[in-house]
This record gives sequence, C-alpha cells and structure tokens, in this order.
Amino acid sequence: MTQELTPDQWRRRWDAVDRYVTELLAPPDEALTRALADSDAAGLPSIAVAANQGKLLHLLARTLGARTVLEIGTLGGYSTIWLARALPATGRLISLEYSPDHAEVARANLARAGLDSIAEIRTGPALETLPMLAAEPGAGPFDLFFIDADKVNNPRYVEWALKLSRPGSLIVVDNVVRGGSILDAGTDDPAVRGTREMYELVAREPRLDATAVQTVGSKGYDGFLLARVVS
Repeated sequence: MTQELTPDQWRRRWDAVDRYVTELLAPPDEALTRALADSDAAGLPSIAVAANQGKLLHLLARTLGARTVLEIGTLGGYSTIWLARALPATGRLISLEYSPDHAEVARANLARAGLDSIAEIRTGPALETLPMLAAEPGAGPFDLFFIDADKVNNPRYVEWALKLSRPGSLIVVDNVVRGGSILDAGTDDPAVRGTREMYELVAREPRLDATAVQTVGSKGYDGFLLARVVS
C-alpha cells in the first residue's frame, strides 16, 4: 500500500527527483553553474528554469533542427545558454530583456560560455522591441520561441511569435499552470488573467496546434505550453 505523504513531503520528493534526474541527465558545467551564481550575486530573482527544464529546451531546439531562436525574457541568461548551445555555429538567437541590469549579467554569462557570437540580447519592453525587430530586413522567421517574461502580456507575445514564425515553428510558453490558479476564472491576479487569455487565444487560433503539460519539481507546481505553427 502506497504511503500517504504530506504536502511538505511531496515537495521534498519533487526536489529529490529533480536532483536525481539532473545529476544523471543534465549535469551542470562551469558556464551554467557560474550563470546561476552570478545571477544570484547580482540580486536577480531566483526564477530561472530548472536544469532539467533547460535540457528540455535544448533537446526541443535540437530535435527541431532550429537555426534561429527568439527568447522573450532573458533574466541572467541561463535558459539562453541552453538554447544557444543547441544551435549551429551559424545559428542566431535573439533574447529580449526588459531590465538593462539583468541584460548586463546575461551578456557576461553568454560571453563566458563562448556564445556571444550566436546570442544577442536586446533591452527594453518586449512589446516595444518586437515591432522594431519585425521591421528589420531578414528578421525571422524564427524556428523556436521561448516565452518566459511578464505573464500579463503572454497573449501579445504569442501573437508576435505567430507574426515572426513559419509553418513548423514551435512556441514554448513557461509558467502556464501557476500552482493551479489558472482554474480561477474570477481572479484579480494579472499574471493569471494574462495566462488564461493566452490559453483562449491559442485555443481559437487555427494556425496553432497546442497542448500544455503540468510539472512539479524544484520550481514548484507549474507547467508549460507547446504550440506548433501549422500554417
């Protein structure tokens, strides 16, 4: 008979499973370890993806054969390193970051990882930098999008991803379960409202074929959305 666990015991088990999986399948190296350490030292919020989630992004990009990636939300560049490492030497990753201070930390982390020739960080509100990016000659289409920024604007970020995509592009949106709070239709939480609006947009968008996956682990109870551009 399976022993019943308390919520605290479940959380400790989730953390332990993450450590086990990470040690075997996504062991850290100096660049990744230093990226997290320097982000912490600079006072950045400790909200980077977990190592096993970063490895998932890396594998998705490699499986897709991605050559171009657009990331919305850089933080300290931890997820950026995982994604950039999946690209060929001629690949291109553009990451949009609101905070100049965060971008400075991320640029240093990417340079130490030897990825500054592939990955470029642009600062400013993404809803302002996205139109400028779209207006550039040869901008897009991008093969993979990773959206992990302010949740209230998730619907707008998905709309921009569609504008900059091609059939076969993959859009990944992080933090789409939020401890289950997405079930609360009457919430006043802007992040939850934005996430629910994003789901509704994706559900009615004929150009997208999507699903969402719930996750538990060192980052708590959350999940991500995967959407393939079909036309």
